[in-house]
Amino acid sequence: MEPLIAPSILSADFARLGEDVSAVLDAGADIVHFDVMDNHFVPNLTIGPMICEALRDFGIEAPIDVHLMVEPVDRIIPDFARAGATYITFHPEASHHVHRTISLIHDHGCRAGLVFNPATPLTWLEHVIEELDMVLIMSVNPGFGGQAFIESSLDKLRQARKLIDNSEYEIRLEVDGGVKVENIGKVAAAGADTFVAGSAIFGSENYAATIAAMRAEIDAASQ
Repeated sequence: MEPLIAPSILSADFARLGEDVSAVLDAGADIVHFDVMDNHFVPNLTIGPMICEALRDFGIEAPIDVHLMVEPVDRIIPDFARAGATYITFHPEASHHVHRTISLIHDHGCRAGLVFNPATPLTWLEHVIEELDMVLIMSVNPGFGGQAFIESSLDKLRQARKLIDNSEYEIRLEVDGGVKVENIGKVAAAGADTFVAGSAIFGSENYAATIAAMRAEIDAASQ
């Protein structure tokens, strides 16, 4: 699959969010990534569906990738779908019935993904992989931006890549947490094709240069 860069708006300038998201897309990003936290499932409180709707109303047409770190998760899925989400991903620990939650996402016209924390086993995929459009591997423990990449996530990415390839389904493999120019090459080599980066992009002085450098590292890893 074509590699996609997904800047996380958790690190954007919320005083001028529409302009900042437009700027990062104009600089070459592919997907807008939302980190939705509830101060319950994770120790932080961030954004809700109104922000998604506001970006759509502002004119953002790029895919919006909503990562739900909330519990219970089913209640808020329809709200994000109506607000304009493209992908909705969730943690299996936040759902009493994982297959039902995946079906709920699809029923509301969105693509569904399952998220795996650093200590969450991939065994869930044995039961639902044929229903998924995305698998998201967390390379930090969720809850805060700007954390350091957990190196053992590379092995997990390789395992997930093998499971996806063996399934023969068209499923994106996303990674989120501590991704930056200096390590994105080895993340790509481990099998990821969708790369979430927050502070590494929004904290840089030149979005276009940073995204171009990331793509160069990804391309080099595929040689």
